[in-house]
Amino acid sequence: MEVILNKDVERVGTAGQIIKVKDGFARNFLFPNGLAMPKTSGNMKKLEQDKQKRLQQAQKSKEASLQIAEKISGLSLTISVLVKEEEKLYGSITAQEIAAALKEESIDIDKNAVMLVDPIKTLGIYEVPVKLHPEVTAKLKLWVVKK
Repeated sequence: MEVILNKDVERVGTAGQIIKVKDGFARNFLFPNGLAMPKTSGNMKKLEQDKQKRLQQAQKSKEASLQIAEKISGLSLTISVLVKEEEKLYGSITAQEIAAALKEESIDIDKNAVMLVDPIKTLGIYEVPVKLHPEVTAKLKLWVVKK
């Protein structure tokens, strides 16, 4: 029996994929759990419509990410910290602190979007990549200065 998967099923396939499975597996597991639907002409049309909606949503998301990336690239962010001798920080600047500083500039991003390899522990000027979308990465200019 050929079915259209509604959701990702481990070791079977991904959502939107048309696969051939045994009749019992489809009737007893996939259909009752809402993981798949039979391959019919009506369901194929619905699948195409859903694909179009997902493509449009992905395009809107990418455009929004590009606008935020443009704001971030044009921004020069300054964080003042307490330092010891030799320009070393008492603590360190993490992705969470950078995300909070961006939020103060009215750019709300998740701390996991800040691609900081290691926490910043010295004064200086840094370029920090911010991944807003799988295809969109912005470079943030960060100044770490003495308080």
